[in-house]
Amino acid sequence: MKKITNFLKKTFFIIAFFVLNQSFAQNGSLSGKVTDTNGLPINGASVSVGSKATSTSSNGDFTLTDLSNGSVTVKVSMMGYATLQQKVVINGATTATFKLADKSASIDEVVVTGVIGAKTKLNSSVSVSSISGAQIEQAAPRSTAEIFRSTPGIKSESTGGEGNANITVRGIPIASGGAKFLQIHEDGLPVMQFGDVAFGNADIFVRADQTLQRVEAIRGGSASTVASNSPAGIINFISKDGKKEGGSLMQSIGLDYGNNRTDFEYGSPLSSSLRFHVGGFYRQGEGPRNAGYTANLGGQFKANLTKDFENGYVKLYFKYLNDKSIGYLPMPVQVSGTNANPTWSSLPNFNILHDTPHSAYFQDNLTIGADGERRRSSISDGMRPIATSFGAEMAFDLGNDWKIEDKFRQNFQKGRFVSLFPAEVATGGALASSFSVPNLTYANGPQAGQNFSNSALAMRIHTFDTEINNFNNFTNDMKLTKKFNNFDLTLGYYKAFQNISMSWLWNSYLMEVKGDNAALLNAGSHSVNGLYAYGVPAWGNCCQRNYDATYDITAPYVAGQLKANDKLSIDVSMRFDSGKARGTYAGATQAANLDVDNNGTIQGPEASVSVVDNANRKPINYDFKYVSYSFGANYLLSDSQSIFGRFSRGGRANADRLLFGANILNSGAAVPGLSADMVNQAEFGFKQKGERSAIYATAFFAGVSEQNWDFGGGSSGIRQIQRKYNSYGLELEGNYRINNFSVNGSVTYTKAKIADDVITPALNGNKPRRQADFIFNVVPMYKFGKNKQNNFGFSVIGTTKSYAQDDNKLVMPGYAYVNPFLSFELTKGLSATLNINNVFDTMGITEVEEGSITENTNNIVRARSINGRTTSLSIAYRF
Repeated sequence: MKKITNFLKKTFFIIAFFVLNQSFAQNGSLSGKVTDTNGLPINGASVSVGSKATSTSSNGDFTLTDLSNGSVTVKVSMMGYATLQQKVVINGATTATFKLADKSASIDEVVVTGVIGAKTKLNSSVSVSSISGAQIEQAAPRSTAEIFRSTPGIKSESTGGEGNANITVRGIPIASGGAKFLQIHEDGLPVMQFGDVAFGNADIFVRADQTLQRVEAIRGGSASTVASNSPAGIINFISKDGKKEGGSLMQSIGLDYGNNRTDFEYGSPLSSSLRFHVGGFYRQGEGPRNAGYTANLGGQFKANLTKDFENGYVKLYFKYLNDKSIGYLPMPVQVSGTNANPTWSSLPNFNILHDTPHSAYFQDNLTIGADGERRRSSISDGMRPIATSFGAEMAFDLGNDWKIEDKFRQNFQKGRFVSLFPAEVATGGALASSFSVPNLTYANGPQAGQNFSNSALAMRIHTFDTEINNFNNFTNDMKLTKKFNNFDLTLGYYKAFQNISMSWLWNSYLMEVKGDNAALLNAGSHSVNGLYAYGVPAWGNCCQRNYDATYDITAPYVAGQLKANDKLSIDVSMRFDSGKARGTYAGATQAANLDVDNNGTIQGPEASVSVVDNANRKPINYDFKYVSYSFGANYLLSDSQSIFGRFSRGGRANADRLLFGANILNSGAAVPGLSADMVNQAEFGFKQKGERSAIYATAFFAGVSEQNWDFGGGSSGIRQIQRKYNSYGLELEGNYRINNFSVNGSVTYTKAKIADDVITPALNGNKPRRQADFIFNVVPMYKFGKNKQNNFGFSVIGTTKSYAQDDNKLVMPGYAYVNPFLSFELTKGLSATLNINNVFDTMGITEVEEGSITENTNNIVRARSINGRTTSLSIAYRF
């Protein structure tokens, strides 16, 4: 018994010794704050030392107790920020502050767009860039399309307003409008299956607001096999999801232009496994040009709800968009000098930087609808998307290295596109002569009934009035992944449907050239209230049309990723797209003596009225199929350097732009070989990260075949396109940071040519229109204040010269415009931001209808320029 007692005493003593020793060894603590690089607190960030972890409060504060004295590694992480690991010496009660950098500036950022599996930039064999919500806010884009202007390798002609931008990648040409070879996604699924539907470009149905976490853009690469109809790349708008609690309220006003906008967003965990995010915007105003009325009016609401499970998650998504935004088309501008060295200037009564033909005196348009009904539209509708979307995303680990992922979304989309296109600009006398009248007269405005000067400038206006009846689309993308040691195999199945139902209902008017509420003009009895034709006789009455088409797309795909060793990874993927195009389309016919306005009298424009020829509708009945493939490799030279190479071939099915031309037969079948266009791309790149810098360099080659059409074909109004292009070049992207100063930027060099033009062989060897050798942007920024919470900077965005048209005569000069910004914290959580777009009022011509001028005399051409100087002030409260 005594031995047992002695043993228990000794055991108790030993246990007590270790307990006391351990308690004395773990007598340290760590407390402090986690902020972003602006000094603003980050709520919900994870702070851990070994197995001990906590999360930051709404003020960014945290405390970890019972830490061993001595050197420890602190890990701080938060979604949307680069993970930070930092050594800290614990000595009793220790304090420290940690600053997290936005992931968009980090080469360690995980990218999810255009790749089979999420990877860091350093480990991926693609060229991908990210723009954070904070960077977008600093840039203060006046439209969604202007967001793309800061992305390397992407050229965005964003002069059309909120949408209707012409977007291309790496020298793949803009033969017509929209973004033919590139898709715009929201949270990983396409907004439209085709990016260049006439008057229904995908960007019309997208709005950026404070719910946006970041924009990812992949150029070329595996986009060919990850998505249908997007071989040139993918631009993906990624939403916040409420993983960290917080929100914001922002009020923006235009100081020198009409804009009043309110943004809000809030997200939060509801429990340890359930979170949500909601937000949106509402705005109204005249817009960045002098329209004479409220041209932008409407808003958006978005919401998502995410449920986490032990082995995966489910996310539900909803969006409602109802917005009116003015659409800008080419406008009159004066050009003198020579084609090679032109001088561009505004007209006396029309400023190409600040004016638009839109006017308070031209607000409605009466037409005959697609089914013979009378229809009235409002010019102020502009680009009017009405969209309701819902969908879901889910991913689960099934065990035994199996994983399943699925995304689906239903988009209900309709609306209208209506804007004013100057089909001809001439003197009042010249236009009067074409109607055999001595002079034009004012149809409305302060001088209604008075003669219009024969020496003053006037325009034939075609109303691009398009009813978007049904652009509904559905997408489902499911993939199953199995991991075999160092090899991942993915099998996927993509299914999509796209409706394209729209009606072109165009009229012709006469209008004075004037930037401040121009008046309509009459040509004697030939016109009424400025209207001289129901239709567009100047273009051979080409464009009263109706489309009722459906596109059924099926695309199984397979991908393999091999981790050959610690340095080398290889991936290969293949996709088989097939589809069916079905429906009908109808062109124009003339109805004689039709009393359109129902006043009991046949007036001049009613003698011959363009209507949709429903009696002679033609079928759409063609199939398409093509194989896309991509293979690439990435090699880690070190922990901070990698090189990659890739070759890809991808396709794009032709949709509405195949119709009304020689490339579709009367049977509805497509001419063999023209139902889809193909793009071949090769690229080789280098990536490097440093403690204060990162650089990305990618050399590329692209070969493109294309069937298309565009406006500007003389009396018919339509120009058919069938050709091949080649391009090669180099894109550079980088950032550098030292103390409180940082700079990031990019430059892309492209050498492109028309390799084979089937319709106009004389163009072979020419440079594609509007293709500059260099496009570039640079953004220096300086942070100041006690907590570096304030910042000042500016962006410089520019391009070198290019040709107006494919015949390579008239030169569009290069330009660079400057956009300064200043952000200042007024008090905790409350900040003010001042942005000036195009501070020096620089003219930047992005598009010209004419291909040449008469040299050494004054010419009037129709062109689009970047907007002139606009200044905005935003007050934001973040909580």
